[in-house]
Amino acid sequence: MSSLEDQPVRGFLDQLAARTPTQGGGGAAAVTGAMAAGLVAMAARFSARQLPGAGELADQADTLRRMAAQLADMDVRAYTAVLEAGPGQRPEALLGAALVPLEIAGIGARVAALAAQLAEAGNPNLRGDAMTGALLAAASARSAACLVDINVRLGGLDPELSQRAAQAAADASDAAGRATMSTERAARERLFRAAGVADGTGCGLFASPAAA
Repeated sequence: MSSLEDQPVRGFLDQLAARTPTQGGGGAAAVTGAMAAGLVAMAARFSARQLPGAGELADQADTLRRMAAQLADMDVRAYTAVLEAGPGQRPEALLGAALVPLEIAGIGARVAALAAQLAEAGNPNLRGDAMTGALLAAASARSAACLVDINVRLGGLDPELSQRAAQAAADASDAAGRATMSTERAARERLFRAAGVADGTGCGLFASPAAA
């Protein structure tokens, strides 16, 4: 199987849909995290005027994007090792299969934190993209944490692995919540200004912002 980074999107989606064990949930979580990091990097690059250090945030997001993409390939190898493991090798193989999604969950938390920062203080025209990145990162972290827990239970592994993954998922969810609230609050304020209303409450609906 060729590296994920060398495949077109359609090829990866076909692999997900195929009646084969890989790609699977771990790869999907990793790719979701990589897409989230890509959105964050873009939002950061459009936020140089609004946010000091935006270029550094973009570089961090790029690094996380590459790491997540590599973890999709690593997940394939780890899961294949589980399928091929003999009875005595299974716990060790399951440990490898738990460590990969644990890394994915950690990346999701880091990406979501960057996204929240951009949603709160970055280019207002890119808030929707930053928010989407945060939500995707949270989904990546949550699904990866569930995969860690499955492998920990199957292999009788150290419960601390599950606890670490759960904490990463919780951190990502908190960051996504901040990004969402910041984006919806800004959208309501823009709506009120356009309508000439000084104050009030809105329904949280907003249009997808265009790049500046």
